[in-house]
Amino acid sequence: MDPLRRMAAFATVVEQRSMSAAARALGMSTSAVSQQVRQLERDSGVTLLHRSTRKLTLTAAGERFYAGCAAMVAAAREAQQQLAQVRDAPTGELRVSAPVGFARHVAQALSGLLGANPGLTLRLLVDDQLIDLIEERIDLALRFGRLADSSWAARKLCEFERLVCAAPAYLRRRGLPATAADLASHDWLQFATPGGVRGVELTDPDGAAQTLRVDGRISSNNQYALQQMCLAGLGVAALVHPDVADDLNAGRLVDVLPRWRVTPLVAWAVTPQRDTQPAKVRYAVDALQSYLSALPGAHV
Repeated sequence: MDPLRRMAAFATVVEQRSMSAAARALGMSTSAVSQQVRQLERDSGVTLLHRSTRKLTLTAAGERFYAGCAAMVAAAREAQQQLAQVRDAPTGELRVSAPVGFARHVAQALSGLLGANPGLTLRLLVDDQLIDLIEERIDLALRFGRLADSSWAARKLCEFERLVCAAPAYLRRRGLPATAADLASHDWLQFATPGGVRGVELTDPDGAAQTLRVDGRISSNNQYALQQMCLAGLGVAALVHPDVADDLNAGRLVDVLPRWRVTPLVAWAVTPQRDTQPAKVRYAVDALQSYLSALPGAHV
């Protein structure tokens, strides 16, 4: 890198028209700048500057060499400006990963950000499988629930209330449970995880937590699919409040134990790096948190 520094010093000397002015611009001593230029001349075996007590003038070789040095310095400055722009303003392609059931929220959450920043583009990858952020060049992944240990950075966005829901047709057929214990005998639509199907973690009206072991004929790793099966009257399911708010208001689903709650579902923004994030990621995370916190049953 020393030759590049010397070229930059030489270009600054020519622009500033003196060693001392170049030294002030570079934050160096005059002697240090002079040494940089002399070393360039020794390395190349060509005189670049004619020096006198009153001024500096370029030799023919120095004039040709300066053009290349000035272009190098200009390119470096442009690169620095590009970095500053990426750091300070949301630009470029934003690659976001989201599960299928949540993808419908992404457009609404980021619409304001995209509308205010025409230089920002969005690539949304929708998949219920855990995408490798590095391999797929993901800037921001939306994840829910417990996170596996990793070197990635995770920021908590909010918590969503979850409700035990069933369709009126199912309740007419099987009856409305009076207590949490009654749920064990009902047909459960369960969320399946890679480690197997879990029980349901409930919190009673006094705030005490318990785990209810339940069995069901139907399971899925997709929350939206469970919601549709619940609407079809196939069983009871623990569903996220924002997803079922419209169905509850319309009477298509019923909160079967309104004084009990399932352990909240935590929403996370996961990024592949822990150090300073580019502006497009910082702004997107803020926009997502602002949007999510306004959904029914969401708590920051």
